[in-house]
Amino acid sequence: MKNITILSASVRRDRKSHRVALYFKHFLEERGLAKVRLSDLNDYSFPIFEERLRYIDKPASAMLDFAKAISDADGVLIVTPEYNGGYPASLKNVIDLLYAEWKRKPVAISTVSGGAFGGAQVITSLQFSLWKIGALTVPAMFPVPNVEKAFDETGAAIEAEATDKRAGHFIDELLYWISAAQHMK
Repeated sequence: MKNITILSASVRRDRKSHRVALYFKHFLEERGLAKVRLSDLNDYSFPIFEERLRYIDKPASAMLDFAKAISDADGVLIVTPEYNGGYPASLKNVIDLLYAEWKRKPVAISTVSGGAFGGAQVITSLQFSLWKIGALTVPAMFPVPNVEKAFDETGAAIEAEATDKRAGHFIDELLYWISAAQHMK
């Protein structure tokens, strides 16, 4: 069984993107598609990026735990909100913290917004940052517009059938790239 780490990127109060992370956790587990670890950046208290993990003399245990979650994962699913056309500093912080852990790691991206565009503006800059450190960004997206109307607080999709169908295609792509990456090792 594949190991997938879901990275919930927002640390903002009253965040809505975490609903989508919960949805994907349930989606993957209920279908037996993967063993899932939810890495919620709100649970970590990372300092502002000063240096890559490998150069820190005494890294915090949370940093080592996060690095292990990414390293041990066969693939990563990032759920990120769009803030003013970009992704949150909390996500950039952890992307830059690691390096080898991201190398050739299949990464799928779900973008979330409270508006009608579903975080579409964030995808290019996020893909570029991941590409620069050698991650394999999956060529499928899962944008979520109007997140408050699409998912409840527990991660349940309001229009479950249509959402599950879209999610199925998105997850199939992630699983394909995980298998391809494993075949190339």
